[in-house]
Amino acid sequence: MTPKKVTTNPPFGANQAREKSPVHLDDADEAGESTLEVGSPKSWAAGVPGVLHSTIPALAGMGVSRSRKTLLAMNQKDGFDCMSCAWPDPTHRKTFEFCENGAKAVTWEATPVTIGSEFWAEHPVSDLRDRSEYWLGMQGRLTEPVYKAAGDDHYRPLSWAEAFRLLAEKLNGLDSPDQAAFYTSGRTSNEAAFAYQLFVRAFGTNNLPDCSNMCHESSGWAMGQTIGIGKATITYDDFGKADLIIVMGQNPGTNHPRMLTALEEAKENGAEIVAVNPMPEAGLRRYKNPQKVKGIIGHGTEMADQFVQVRLGGDMALLQAVSTRVLAAEAANPGTVLDHEFLREHCQGLEELTAHLAQVDEKAVLAATGLQTADIDELAARYLRAEKVIITWAMGLTQHKKGVATIKEIINLLLLRGNIGKPGAGASPIRGHSNVQGDRTMGIWEQMPPAFLDAIEREFGFDPPREHGMDSVETIRGLRDGRVKVFMALGGNLVGAISDTGAAEAAMRGAEMTVQVSTKLNRSHAVVGDEALILPTKGRTEIDRQATGEQFVSVEDTVCAVHPSWGKVRPVAPNLLSEVAIVSRLARAVLGTKVGVDWVGFERDYDLVREHISHVVAGCDDYNAKIRQDGGFLLPNGPRDSRTFPTPTGKAMLTVNDLEYLDRPVGTLILQSLRSHDQFNTTIYGHDDRYRGIKKGRHVVFINPNDLVELGLDDEQMVDVHGVYDDGVERVLRGFRAVSYPTARGCAAAYYPEANVLVPLDHVAEGSNTPVSKAVIVRVEPARTVEAVPTM
Repeated sequence: MTPKKVTTNPPFGANQAREKSPVHLDDADEAGESTLEVGSPKSWAAGVPGVLHSTIPALAGMGVSRSRKTLLAMNQKDGFDCMSCAWPDPTHRKTFEFCENGAKAVTWEATPVTIGSEFWAEHPVSDLRDRSEYWLGMQGRLTEPVYKAAGDDHYRPLSWAEAFRLLAEKLNGLDSPDQAAFYTSGRTSNEAAFAYQLFVRAFGTNNLPDCSNMCHESSGWAMGQTIGIGKATITYDDFGKADLIIVMGQNPGTNHPRMLTALEEAKENGAEIVAVNPMPEAGLRRYKNPQKVKGIIGHGTEMADQFVQVRLGGDMALLQAVSTRVLAAEAANPGTVLDHEFLREHCQGLEELTAHLAQVDEKAVLAATGLQTADIDELAARYLRAEKVIITWAMGLTQHKKGVATIKEIINLLLLRGNIGKPGAGASPIRGHSNVQGDRTMGIWEQMPPAFLDAIEREFGFDPPREHGMDSVETIRGLRDGRVKVFMALGGNLVGAISDTGAAEAAMRGAEMTVQVSTKLNRSHAVVGDEALILPTKGRTEIDRQATGEQFVSVEDTVCAVHPSWGKVRPVAPNLLSEVAIVSRLARAVLGTKVGVDWVGFERDYDLVREHISHVVAGCDDYNAKIRQDGGFLLPNGPRDSRTFPTPTGKAMLTVNDLEYLDRPVGTLILQSLRSHDQFNTTIYGHDDRYRGIKKGRHVVFINPNDLVELGLDDEQMVDVHGVYDDGVERVLRGFRAVSYPTARGCAAAYYPEANVLVPLDHVAEGSNTPVSKAVIVRVEPARTVEAVPTM
C-alpha cells in the first residue's frame, strides 16, 4: 500500500512557527538494498565531518532557534543531560559539550514535526508493522493518547482520562499483579523511575524488566559478587591520571564519542591505551578533536598504542593469560610485582586463584583468542609497567555466555596490583543509556535487595512484594506462555531491542494489552497486543511546567555522578504530560487510596519525589540540597572512596573461573551484532556508517577477506545468514551484502537490531540472563533471492 504523505501539526510556540519546519519522511527517502554503497573504512574519527554531521542535520531538523537552545544547553550545568549515552561530564565544561551522536539524538527528540490525528486513520497498525524503524521514527513526535481496541486495526485518539481509565480497568481486572510486567528505558529520569517502581510495587509485583537486562547486567552481577557494587570505581578525572587504559569490547567513536576527548587528555598526560576488540574502530586509531586546531587542520591524536584483535568470546582467556604472566613475574621477583599490602588487607582468594591460573593451557588461550603469544606478552608488559590502570568495557564483553566470568577476570587482574581505590585506577563499565544506572539506583530492578524494600515499607507504610520478578528475557517468555497478560513500557523499544525477534514479536502479540509511554513511534508501537495504548510524553529537552512552577529532573552517569537536567524548549504540543505526571495519574487511577502516597503532590512538585528518595535510596540523603549543588554530587562508592567492599566477607573477592570459549564448527562463523554510526540503540537516524565505509543501507555482514575465500564467497556478494542452532527454528537474514572487512578471523558482524533475529531467546549469559548477542554461530551462503529486504 502506498501511504499518503502526512501533514504536520503546527509547531507549538510562536518562535518555532516562524521557522521552516521539516516534513515527514516519504517513501522516497527510505534506503534500500539497491542504494547501498560500500567504501573503505576510516582510519580516524570526528574532525570537521563530525561537526558537519552534528550541526547540519540539527539546523535542518529543528531550525536555527530550536537548535541554538538545545545544542548549547546540552550537558551544561544549567541545561539538560544528553540522552544518547551516560558518559560523564568534566568539571570545566566547554561551550560545545556535545558530540555528533548527541546532536543527532537531540534533533531526533526535539524536532518540531508532529503526528496529527489524521495519521492514525491513514495508517492502520498492519501498515505500521510493515514499516522500518527509520520510517517510524521519522514521522514526528507523538502528541495525543491513542488506543487500539480489541479486534481493531487502527489506533484512535482519546482523552488522557479515558486512557488511564482503560489501563486501570485492565490492571485491576487481572487475577494477579504478577500477570503484568512494567518495562523501563534507561532514558527515564531518577524522579520518574522512583515513582514508577513505587507504583509497580504498590500494585503488587516486582516485574520490573529494564534495558540493563540486555546490556550491562553481566557487569552488575560480576562486580556485585566480587567488589560488592555493580558500578564504576572511578571518577571522570581518573582517566587523566592513569598510566594505562585498556579499552575492551567497545567502540567509543560511535557509541560515546565524548570519551575520545578524555582518552586524548590521558594520552597527553602520558598514558598508554590498549584497544581490545575483534574489529578495528576508527575512534581508537586516531582522533581529530574538532575543538582543537590540530583536530581541524592537523593530524589529530594517535590513540591506541596496541590493538589486540581478539577473537569473539576470547576476552576471558586473554585476561587469564595476562594474570598468569603477572603471577609469573611475581614468582620470578618475589615481593616486587603484586600489591601484597592491598591483597592482605582488602582481598581474599589469592591462593585459590594462583593455583587455578597455574593450570591455564597456553594452547587453549591462543585458540580462544586467535592471538599470538607475543601479543599477550606485550599487553602483560604494559600492565606490569603501569602503576595506575583503568580497564573499561561495554557490551562486547557482557553479551557472552561467559560474560559474568569475563568481568570477574577483569576484577582479578585489577586486584592483583591494587588497581582499585586509588587515583587513576579502577574498573569502568561504560553504560550506553543515559540514565540506566540511575534507574537501577532508584529501584528499577526485579531483584532489589531486602534493605531497599524495607526502606519503602518504612517510608510509605505498605509491605512491597518480596519475590523476585521477571527480567526482560523472562518477560518475553511470560508473554509467550500466557503468564503475562499486560505489558507496559516507560520508554524504550523492547520488541526491537530483545533477542529472537520472531519469538519476541509473537509473544507480544499474545498480550491482552500493551502500553507504550513514548516520544516517537518505534517497532513496539506496531507489534502490539489485543488492545494497545500509546501515551505521549515530554522529552528531556522540553520545559516541564507543573502547578508549582518549572521542574527539573536528575540523572546518574556512568561514574556515579548525579546531576540536574532542565528542559530548554517549549513542548511540541500542549497536551503532552511528563513521565512523572503520567506515572502519578496512572497510580491514582489504579490504586486509589490503597497506599499512602501523595501522587498528586508528586506531579505538582518533583522536590517531594526527591524528598522520599532521600529517605529510601542509600547515598541519596539530603537529595534536594545536594542536587542543587554546582554540578550535582557523587554517590558514595566504597571500593572507590575508601577501599571498602560491601561483600559478605567485607573483602574484595579474587575468583576462580573455568575457561570456556565458543567452538566454531567448520564452515561457520561467529557473529556479533553492533551499532552503525547513524543510530542509538534501536533508533535509526540514517543509513550511513561512514567510519566503516557503508552508505545508504544497513543490510550488510562484515566478514574477514580470508574467511570469504574459505567460504567460497565474493566481496559484496548477496548472501543469506543462517543461525546454526538445533532447536528446530529457522532464523535467517536474507538478501544481505557480504562486505570484506578486517575483522578477526572466523568472526563476522551485522547491525543491531536486524541481527537480533539470529539470537535464540534462551541463548543467554550465565548468571545475568543477558542475551548473547556477541557470539552467534552462523552459516553464510549465497543468497536464495536477491530481492531487497526493507531496511531498519
